[in-house]
Amino acid sequence: MKYLSITILLLLFSYNTSKAQITAQQIIDKTIVISGADKVANSLITFNFRDKKYLAQRKNGNFRLSRIFKQKSETIEDIISNNGFQRLFNEHPLKTKKSLANKFANSVNSVHYFSVLPYGLNDKAVRKKRLPSSIVNGKEYYKVEITFSEDGGGEDFEDVFIYWIGKEDFLIDYLAYSYHTNGGGKRFRVLKEQCAKNGIRFVDYHNYKPLSKNISLINLDKAFEKKQLKKVSEIVLKDIEVEILN
Repeated sequence: MKYLSITILLLLFSYNTSKAQITAQQIIDKTIVISGADKVANSLITFNFRDKKYLAQRKNGNFRLSRIFKQKSETIEDIISNNGFQRLFNEHPLKTKKSLANKFANSVNSVHYFSVLPYGLNDKAVRKKRLPSSIVNGKEYYKVEITFSEDGGGEDFEDVFIYWIGKEDFLIDYLAYSYHTNGGGKRFRVLKEQCAKNGIRFVDYHNYKPLSKNISLINLDKAFEKKQLKKVSEIVLKDIEVEILN
């Protein structure tokens, strides 16, 4: 009995030690697989978001991300691909000023980026750092900070993200980010609903902002528990369809 107790203690110690030693890279690798985000690299995904239709085709490193919407009786499609940005007006190419093209491209990319997280967190420009773990609403989380190198990080390379990833299920329930466009700010997203389509996890979020600018990004989870955040919107994807491409 004595030896059995010692064995159990050793196993528990080993288990806790492995949890303590797990790296940010290992955490991200695992959540990508658990979420099915590894399947995104070769897929065709469509969904509706705020009265616009979004289509994403990715295969063997080639991609085409678009949004389609109506402007009065006209149809506009904004497209990002390996060849850059293009706007179609009633299916005909429309010349767009560089400043507007960048604005439209960033808007399209942002929606597609968030829609398939944690896909993209192993891109070359991504830098990962493990932060001290935390407990939110009684659940234990790894916290991983994501920053971007200027080379390959896009126009918003200075943005900072933090992900709360469950220690038991390796799923993202919360995320926070700071941004610099339009005067800058911080946001904290809280899982609202989730679903799986063809093995890929999709998440809807409640979207909050801090009541005070003095609340740091890393402490937005604590501020959320203390009701120091204000809900500003909901991020809801509708009519999601997924086809895995071989």
